[in-house]
Amino acid sequence: MERAYYKEGVNGTLFCSGHFLCFTIELPWKDNKRSISCIPEGCYELEYRFSAKFRHHLLVKGVENRQLILFHPANDALEELEGCIAPVIYLSGIGKGVQSRPAMQKLMSLIHQAKDRKEPILLTIKQTNHECHTTI
Repeated sequence: MERAYYKEGVNGTLFCSGHFLCFTIELPWKDNKRSISCIPEGCYELEYRFSAKFRHHLLVKGVENRQLILFHPANDALEELEGCIAPVIYLSGIGKGVQSRPAMQKLMSLIHQAKDRKEPILLTIKQTNHECHTTI
Protein backbone atom coordinates (compact mmCIF):
# COMPACT_ATOMS: atom_id res chain seq x y z
CA MET A 1 0.00 0.00 0.00
CA GLU A 2 1.38 3.36 -1.00
CA ARG A 3 0.27 6.46 0.89
CA ALA A 4 0.01 10.15 0.11
CA TYR A 5 -0.11 12.27 3.28
CA TYR A 6 -2.24 15.39 3.67
CA LYS A 7 -3.19 17.52 6.68
CA GLU A 8 -6.84 16.36 6.45
CA GLY A 9 -6.16 12.65 5.88
CA VAL A 10 -4.27 9.99 3.99
CA ASN A 11 -5.10 8.56 0.58
CA GLY A 12 -3.52 5.31 -0.47
CA THR A 13 -3.29 2.90 -3.35
CA LEU A 14 -3.43 -0.82 -2.61
CA PHE A 15 -1.64 -3.30 -4.85
CA CYS A 16 -1.64 -7.08 -4.81
CA SER A 17 1.30 -8.79 -6.54
CA GLY A 18 2.06 -5.54 -8.35
CA HIS A 19 -1.49 -5.08 -9.69
CA PHE A 20 -3.81 -2.26 -8.64
CA LEU A 21 -6.55 -3.49 -6.30
CA CYS A 22 -8.26 -0.39 -4.89
CA PHE A 23 -7.67 2.90 -3.10
CA THR A 24 -7.57 3.38 0.68
CA ILE A 25 -8.46 6.17 3.08
CA GLU A 26 -7.09 6.81 6.56
CA LEU A 27 -6.84 9.44 9.26
CA PRO A 28 -3.93 11.90 8.99
CA TRP A 29 -0.56 11.08 10.57
CA LYS A 30 -0.57 12.30 14.18
CA ASP A 31 2.43 10.46 15.68
CA ASN A 32 0.60 7.11 15.88
CA LYS A 33 -1.77 8.45 18.56
CA ARG A 34 -4.58 6.05 19.36
CA SER A 35 -7.93 6.75 17.61
CA ILE A 36 -6.75 9.92 15.82
CA SER A 37 -3.78 8.82 13.68
CA CYS A 38 -3.05 6.41 10.88
CA ILE A 39 -0.55 3.70 11.77
CA PRO A 40 3.20 3.91 11.02
CA GLU A 41 4.66 2.73 7.74
CA GLY A 42 5.96 -0.82 7.91
CA CYS A 43 5.10 -4.45 7.24
CA TYR A 44 2.16 -6.03 9.06
CA GLU A 45 0.43 -9.37 9.06
CA LEU A 46 -3.28 -9.35 8.19
CA GLU A 47 -5.68 -11.79 9.81
CA TYR A 48 -9.29 -12.55 8.87
CA ARG A 49 -11.77 -11.39 11.51
CA PHE A 50 -15.55 -11.22 11.95
CA SER A 51 -17.61 -8.95 14.21
CA ALA A 52 -21.26 -7.95 14.35
CA LYS A 53 -20.32 -4.31 13.70
CA PHE A 54 -18.01 -4.72 10.68
CA ARG A 55 -18.94 -8.25 9.55
CA HIS A 56 -16.06 -9.76 7.51
CA HIS A 57 -12.93 -7.64 7.83
CA LEU A 58 -9.20 -7.80 8.56
CA LEU A 59 -7.11 -7.26 11.67
CA VAL A 60 -3.75 -5.52 11.18
CA LYS A 61 -1.40 -7.32 13.58
CA GLY A 62 1.74 -6.04 15.25
CA VAL A 63 1.11 -2.29 15.19
CA GLU A 64 3.37 -0.77 17.84
CA ASN A 65 1.46 0.73 20.80
CA ARG A 66 -1.90 0.12 19.09
CA GLN A 67 -4.62 -2.53 19.25
CA LEU A 68 -7.57 -3.50 17.07
CA ILE A 69 -6.40 -1.73 13.94
CA LEU A 70 -8.77 -2.99 11.27
CA PHE A 71 -9.26 -2.97 7.53
CA HIS A 72 -13.01 -2.30 7.28
CA PRO A 73 -15.51 -0.45 5.06
CA ALA A 74 -15.82 3.33 5.49
CA ASN A 75 -16.23 6.27 3.12
CA ASP A 76 -15.05 9.17 5.33
CA ALA A 77 -11.93 8.73 7.44
CA LEU A 78 -12.62 11.59 9.87
CA GLU A 79 -16.22 10.45 10.48
CA GLU A 80 -15.88 6.66 10.42
CA LEU A 81 -12.31 5.61 11.27
CA GLU A 82 -10.41 5.51 14.56
CA GLY A 83 -6.97 4.63 13.19
CA CYS A 84 -8.18 1.88 10.87
CA ILE A 85 -7.83 1.56 7.09
CA ALA A 86 -10.76 1.56 4.67
CA PRO A 87 -10.62 0.32 1.08
CA VAL A 88 -12.59 2.32 -1.50
CA ILE A 89 -13.20 1.94 -5.23
CA TYR A 90 -12.89 5.68 -5.93
CA LEU A 91 -11.32 8.56 -4.02
CA SER A 92 -13.69 11.53 -3.66
CA GLY A 93 -11.44 13.79 -1.59
CA ILE A 94 -8.69 13.68 1.00
CA GLY A 95 -9.54 10.87 3.39
CA LYS A 96 -12.79 10.29 1.51
CA GLY A 97 -13.95 7.69 -0.97
CA VAL A 98 -16.94 5.83 -2.35
CA GLN A 99 -18.01 2.23 -2.72
CA SER A 100 -16.08 0.92 0.25
CA ARG A 101 -18.14 -2.26 0.65
CA PRO A 102 -17.44 -3.51 -2.93
CA ALA A 103 -13.73 -2.71 -2.40
CA MET A 104 -13.78 -4.68 0.85
CA GLN A 105 -15.45 -7.64 -0.89
CA LYS A 106 -12.76 -7.59 -3.58
CA LEU A 107 -10.03 -7.51 -0.92
CA MET A 108 -11.64 -10.28 1.13
CA SER A 109 -11.89 -12.51 -1.94
CA LEU A 110 -8.11 -12.23 -2.44
CA ILE A 111 -7.50 -12.83 1.27
CA HIS A 112 -9.60 -16.02 1.21
CA GLN A 113 -7.69 -17.29 -1.85
CA ALA A 114 -4.34 -16.66 -0.15
CA LYS A 115 -5.63 -18.32 3.03
CA ASP A 116 -6.73 -21.38 1.03
CA ARG A 117 -3.20 -21.60 -0.39
CA LYS A 118 -1.82 -21.24 3.16
CA GLU A 119 0.15 -18.15 2.15
CA PRO A 120 1.11 -15.49 4.69
CA ILE A 121 -0.95 -12.34 4.23
CA LEU A 122 1.26 -9.29 4.63
CA LEU A 123 0.59 -5.60 4.21
CA THR A 124 3.52 -3.31 3.45
CA ILE A 125 2.78 0.38 3.94
CA LYS A 126 5.08 3.03 2.51
CA GLN A 127 4.98 6.58 1.25
CA THR A 128 4.01 6.99 -2.39
CA ASN A 129 6.91 6.42 -4.75
CA HIS A 130 5.82 6.47 -8.37
CA GLU A 131 8.81 4.39 -9.42
CA CYS A 132 7.91 1.19 -7.59
CA HIS A 133 4.88 -0.54 -6.15
CA THR A 134 4.65 -2.80 -3.12
CA THR A 135 2.36 -5.75 -2.65
CA ILE A 136 0.05 -6.94 0.06
